[in-house]
Amino acid sequence: MDEATLRILEFNKVRGLLAGFTQTAPGGELARGLRPLAERDEVAQALDETAEMQVLHDQRGRPPLGGTRELSGHLQHLAVPGAFLPPEALLEVLSSIEAAAECRRYLAAAEAAPRLFEKSRGLEVPETLRRLLRESIGARGEILDSASFALADMRRGLRLTRERIRRVLEALFNDERLASAFQERLVTERNGRYVVPVRADHRGQIKGFIHDESASGQTLFVEPVQTLADNNALQALLREEKREEERILRRLADEVRAQAALLAANQRLLALFDLRAAAARFALATAAVAPRLEDRPLIALRAARHPLLLLGPDGRPRGLEVVPVDLLLGAEGDTLIISGPNTGGKTVALKTLGLLTLMVRCGLPVPCHPDSSLHLFGKIFADIGDEQSIEASLSTFSGHLLRLRAVLEQADGDSLVLLDELGTGTDPAEGGALAMAVLDALRGRGARTLVTTHLNLVKGYALLNPGVENAAVSFDHETLRPTYRLHYGAPGASSALTIARTLGFDEGVLRRAESYLGVEEREGLAILEELHRRSQCLEEDLAESGRLRAQAQVERDKRRRLLEDLEQGRQAILEKARRRGEDLVRRAEARVKQLLKEAQELSGSTAEAARLSGEMRQVRAALSQETAAKPAQGRVPREVRAGELLRIPALGAEAEVVRVSGQEVELVLHGKKLRLPLAELEQYKPPRFAQQKRGVGGVRGRVERSRCETRLKLVGERIDDALPRLERFLDDALLHGLREVEIVHGAGSGALRRAVREFLAAQAEVESFHAAELERGGDNLTIVQLRGA
Repeated sequence: MDEATLRILEFNKVRGLLAGFTQTAPGGELARGLRPLAERDEVAQALDETAEMQVLHDQRGRPPLGGTRELSGHLQHLAVPGAFLPPEALLEVLSSIEAAAECRRYLAAAEAAPRLFEKSRGLEVPETLRRLLRESIGARGEILDSASFALADMRRGLRLTRERIRRVLEALFNDERLASAFQERLVTERNGRYVVPVRADHRGQIKGFIHDESASGQTLFVEPVQTLADNNALQALLREEKREEERILRRLADEVRAQAALLAANQRLLALFDLRAAAARFALATAAVAPRLEDRPLIALRAARHPLLLLGPDGRPRGLEVVPVDLLLGAEGDTLIISGPNTGGKTVALKTLGLLTLMVRCGLPVPCHPDSSLHLFGKIFADIGDEQSIEASLSTFSGHLLRLRAVLEQADGDSLVLLDELGTGTDPAEGGALAMAVLDALRGRGARTLVTTHLNLVKGYALLNPGVENAAVSFDHETLRPTYRLHYGAPGASSALTIARTLGFDEGVLRRAESYLGVEEREGLAILEELHRRSQCLEEDLAESGRLRAQAQVERDKRRRLLEDLEQGRQAILEKARRRGEDLVRRAEARVKQLLKEAQELSGSTAEAARLSGEMRQVRAALSQETAAKPAQGRVPREVRAGELLRIPALGAEAEVVRVSGQEVELVLHGKKLRLPLAELEQYKPPRFAQQKRGVGGVRGRVERSRCETRLKLVGERIDDALPRLERFLDDALLHGLREVEIVHGAGSGALRRAVREFLAAQAEVESFHAAELERGGDNLTIVQLRGA
């Protein structure tokens, strides 16, 4: 990828942001060195792995990567024969091994991340090295006694020797004859040997060797002769301890050296997982998504936002209101010319497209709408900003020309070219001619090009060449401020005088400037601004139409779901009634068979029994046919009026007409509004109305509508009689859309109350039930909550 393009598009800042989201040093280094990926499959895999890491981040938090350490330096050091590592470095090796084990467990339990799980299988844990390091190195980087039996024995000997020396010195402190000789009762060390502080004027009282004296010369640090032998033994043991520790470190270094390739491979994988986790956190912070990757050279980044406007250098949200922009260039078009006022967002649009394309090429999600798509261009070129160089004796225009020459030399059919203010910096006529020639050359090479311009020649280029489209950054003429949105299909006016006026420029100067404009040029600018205003109004109308269409779709879906729920409720009730009827038939049949058997035993007539059995089978078959038969279709209404009652065959219910709209009517059913076509309804003959007005003769007619009680009294009834009534009562309540009913069963012996509540507990339509409050009847009454339709 072109290095100048990476610099111009500030890709290094994005890499720094990403590094700030990493947890480990290797992950940070990988983020800071991030480069565009060469193959499409690599990009798709990186985007998929980042998406999986986002899911894991939401479900299980960050992956356990914090223990990963940078081991490259340690492994390079061990490449030298005979070299060994200090305990602190070995502790870092152990920390990285533990991180690999924890990360592998984290990903192995993640069913939502199959790609990451497959990659985590490359993490290997050297168990022998892990055990040796655990036994040998402590949490503070010290060598443990358990590192070897010899070291443990030496340190035991060191502790005993130190205790003997301290006991001898404590005995000297406690000797009253020597009490005046000591500066203070303190045992200290000098040159690795235990000494006591003795007053200089009492040096003759303590026999021994003077190792040091205080700065004032008043205190001498003396090693008494009584501890000479033990101090010598202590020094010998310390030298042996050092030799044993070095032997242990060399042995551990050999084990690490043997696993160097495995440790290096683990570090690369852990760094990659850290990078994916950082990209996932970046995506969560910026609402970034992975656009659909296109094989055709097209751009459709909708609601795109520049990530550096969303996040500060420390990765925290800036809190700015970032206006999203649609960046579109279809497969049939090859060039987009963006015009409009300064400070309107033309350059930001170019940089946003270039940076987001680079990020996707690196396998990073980008801040845009999920319904976005993008081609992975093999080359990206950008000429944005000031290329002036005093050292190279280059003017701004010369710098742009050199950059354009390099772009023309390298661009091909898989290139994206971004050119800011093409043709400016020189005479407008010559600059415009040069700009159009550059566009001709880029189009001839098959490149996709986006340019910004203020030159009318370049704006007109789009009108004369198919495949070239104009777009304009919008300008609010009421507030006299840019809106930072792109409108496609028409060029934009530069509005230089309008912007100067908003910045408080001298009005007299502005009027004089307007007078210098020719009449035709002023009229042309006015027409251009009016065209842009109308285009903007049209886009707003289209957006409002889309919003209303989406709202209508939501209402249609809501109606469909309501009808489906009602139909399911109706079918459930009918199925329950059918099962209840079949059960009654089976019980009646069993009872009749029993009676036949008894009659046969009494009369001995088998012929009569056979005849009755046949009649029972006929009745049963007729019942089955009646159950399966469909209700007859009624008359499809042609003309209906508000207040008329129509039947809904799909629900087996009637509803009142509220409003008629062509071939559709709006109905009210149990307090809920429905909108249905006339073809799905049936009309009564003669028509029925919810409420009829008075006629001429004063005759009043009305239709009685069924009414459902909210309370059922079962007090004093037998259980066998009460439960069927309760079941019918619940069915009626569900059909009328009731959510709460009351069952009055009284107290008595409690048998009826238990039977009622056991029955309620077995009903799927019952959401919950409980005894009423004391003031409403307490345990004599049960409140039932029903599930809504």
